Amino acid sequence: MPASLQEGAKAPAFTLPRDGGGKVALADFRGRKLVLYFYPKADTPGCTREAMDFSGLTMAFKKAGTDILGVSADPVKKLDAFRDKHDLAVPLASDETKAMLQAYGVWVEKSMYGRKYMGVARTTVLIGPDGTVARIWPKVSVPGHAEEVLEAAKALK
Repeated sequence: MPASLQEGAKAPAFTLPRDGGGKVALADFRGRKLVLYFYPKADTPGCTREAMDFSGLTMAFKKAGTDILGVSADPVKKLDAFRDKHDLAVPLASDETKAMLQAYGVWVEKSMYGRKYMGVARTTVLIGPDGTVARIWPKVSVPGHAEEVLEAAKALK
């Protein structure tokens, strides 16, 4: 995480294109809690599991006064296909410019089989109703993660 994104800091503002058309902005959630989950690539096994886990808990998050938004660098067309293929209930946002991903410190150098490349670090950020970062989960392990985030959202006033 960059020094700029710390728990207790003001969440960086954003406006992004979203699945189904239109835009989504941080300002849309003012006065509500928001879970931003950043995932590397739509329709890959871990990302699919994470999106389905959050989708399955949508009503529980709503009861906790919390909205959810999945964010990746995938184009909107790919997000639409991902949503439709897996019947996802969670809105998805596209940051092809990577400006928002960089502001949240999740666009990082990664390495696989000795090859270095830039990509999204699987990270979740819980933003409080006042627009401050309440909690950050870096290097997320998917199994059980959505439930853990839900518990944190319930505890946040």
